[in-house]
Amino acid sequence: MPKPIVAVVGRPNVGKSTLFNKLVGERIAIVEDTPGVTRDRIIADAEWQNHHFTLIDTGGIEPNTKDDILMQMRIQAELAIDMADLIVLIVDGREGLTASDYEVANMIRKHDKDVLLAVNKLDHINMEAGLYEFYNLGIGEPMSISAEQGLGLGDFLDEIIDRMKRYYVEEEQEEDRLNIAVIGKPNVGKSTLINKLLGEDRLIVSNVPGTTRDAIDTAVKVDGKDYVLIDTAGLRKKKKIYEDIERYSIVRAVAAVERSHIVLVLIDATQGVTEQDAKIAGIAHNRGIPSIVIVNKWDAVEKDHKTMKKMEAEIRDQLSFMDYAPILFISAHTGQRLGKIFELVEFVKAQSEKRITTGKLNEAIAEFVMLKQPPAKHGRRLKIFYASQVTINPPTFIIFVNDQALVHFSYQRYLENKIRETFDFFGTPIRIIMRERSEKD
Repeated sequence: MPKPIVAVVGRPNVGKSTLFNKLVGERIAIVEDTPGVTRDRIIADAEWQNHHFTLIDTGGIEPNTKDDILMQMRIQAELAIDMADLIVLIVDGREGLTASDYEVANMIRKHDKDVLLAVNKLDHINMEAGLYEFYNLGIGEPMSISAEQGLGLGDFLDEIIDRMKRYYVEEEQEEDRLNIAVIGKPNVGKSTLINKLLGEDRLIVSNVPGTTRDAIDTAVKVDGKDYVLIDTAGLRKKKKIYEDIERYSIVRAVAAVERSHIVLVLIDATQGVTEQDAKIAGIAHNRGIPSIVIVNKWDAVEKDHKTMKKMEAEIRDQLSFMDYAPILFISAHTGQRLGKIFELVEFVKAQSEKRITTGKLNEAIAEFVMLKQPPAKHGRRLKIFYASQVTINPPTFIIFVNDQALVHFSYQRYLENKIRETFDFFGTPIRIIMRERSEKD
């Protein structure tokens, strides 16, 4: 399900990271009194009253600065504002209204986004009088909070959810269709690939309005089957500098992946696998979305009979966490092997929807245990009582054991690999959940 995106912005040292950490429930952003500590956007999932949203923390915005780092932080914040459905502007209630607050408010106003104004650091009742001067920003009614003390955050979160309700309604009404997200670094060829696919004579193309994101959705029909391609390539009408910042692709990928059923992870064959590729691929893996690794620009690589095997080995090494994903070498520019993409899409879709009967699963688990004994700790050995598949997309299995503390990650990984190998779950992530039960139960 796609989640609404909320960006937390403001000038330096107003408490953005402290608020971010409170809302996501763990200390993710670095919190110090030194202005400019948070240089890049930090992304996390947040939840309130069973409503989920994605929260983006940003570095402090210094509207008038010549410092390279502060200018870069401003660009990062503007990118987050572009991506967000709701902007939370944080100001400092102790320090009062400043010229920089006016400048930041004016910058936000240009983006024509919904804005929630939060006056932070109001720890005492006698400080409430300072709230009213922030009406002068002209961006709505200010809310009083103290991120450090946790004061006023319940009402603040209620207001966020109230502002986001229209997006949750859109999620529920979204059509049941096979969405394919195309993700990857900037300039890896995402738009070229989609345009080439849409140029095929066998594709019937119609426009599909986007939901709450600025990614571009296009409906296609291939061999009688309907698909929606989600292009995350870029802000086509924005300044070029937006496309030059690689970290922005992470934000776009999160939104696209959460709306997708299948993900195409594009890698530039001329550059090989980079750390950024691994981060982007991890977004799909962590959300349990079946993925296909597409190695693009294969026509631009000098090759011999070992080149493809070397590249595949490099990908398997760098993306070892998703060794189940098929790898396809293509050229979006020339159209080489593009016809195989939808074949693989159908393959991984079928794999992600596969169900294993409880009887067959438990027979297999018993065999796995015989081949490799479960670990023991302090004289107690892990016992596996029973297993069952509880859902698909991705295939998810619950295994009941005598003591969860005895489950070593290596043995859980062993069971996952054996299930995948035995029941041919190539092409989809699978999940294993360990539950504790007594022998009597």
